[in-house]
Amino acid sequence: MISPGAVLASVLPVYVLLLVGAILRKTGILKPENDAPMMRLVYEVMLPCYVLDKILGAEVLRSGIDVAWGLGLGFLLITSGILIGYLIGRLIRLQRGSGIRTFALSTGCQNFGFTAVPVVEILWGGGALAILFIHNIGVELAIWSIGVMIMSGEGGIPWKKLINGPVIAVILGLTLVMLGIDKSITGPPRVAMSMIGIGCFPLAIMLTGASMIDLAFREKPSPRIILGSALVRLALAPAVILCAAKFLPLATELRQVLVVQAAMPAAMSPILLAKMYGGKPGVAVQVVIATTILSLLTLPWIVSWGSQWIGLNPAP
Repeated sequence: MISPGAVLASVLPVYVLLLVGAILRKTGILKPENDAPMMRLVYEVMLPCYVLDKILGAEVLRSGIDVAWGLGLGFLLITSGILIGYLIGRLIRLQRGSGIRTFALSTGCQNFGFTAVPVVEILWGGGALAILFIHNIGVELAIWSIGVMIMSGEGGIPWKKLINGPVIAVILGLTLVMLGIDKSITGPPRVAMSMIGIGCFPLAIMLTGASMIDLAFREKPSPRIILGSALVRLALAPAVILCAAKFLPLATELRQVLVVQAAMPAAMSPILLAKMYGGKPGVAVQVVIATTILSLLTLPWIVSWGSQWIGLNPAP
């Protein structure tokens, strides 16, 4: 089995990078005005290169059924998490106008990007990483459709938000894999693409740590939001995700992805959505910070126990 200690040792570098980002912000080395251009470089150039490099040659993506499962579960599991978040929000007496929509979206959306990707790669390797990027298109679709409708209280969906660098890279890579010409993309261009992409996650994680320390002391902590978010994001939603991984007829790589997704803390995207669509950013900030800190304790156990329960073996 995969021991909790081994999982912790594998994922600890991610948390160290978050801490480094916070220290760099506090010491003035990483300035707030530099965040936007650096993240634009990461999101529009480095991350698409990384995604494309990992998708090319991924055998699991040659199966249309596995791709469909990845997309569908990305959408459905986030949606179920949001529903659980809404029900727990009502249980802790949050109302419309006091943050229930923001709470539901924040607790329902696990981190599927800059924190999840290095953890998947460290624990499971390239095949799982490729299916994670397919899964993430389903997640993005859920966030920018269901999530926006919940946060705004209206029916409009900003479809243009789905046309971005990582999504284009996934579609391009998947097309090349399906056509069977992905293995012919080699040589200096492929090496250069890999070199561009490989640095995106350390940089993005440090920027995330810097942003979290900026937000950490702007809101007075609410015990009911902190406890409620821990219940949803680190207990109930993981149970649903692990059951999907256990009982659905999925490829091993997708099961591996879901085990890691079950253990992830809340994503930072709902903070942005709350700012854009009239939600309560302070609620989202509390959810993200609380679940990120607590996940350092829960993540190793969820991955270890979940892997054993589902029957996943350690990566060679």
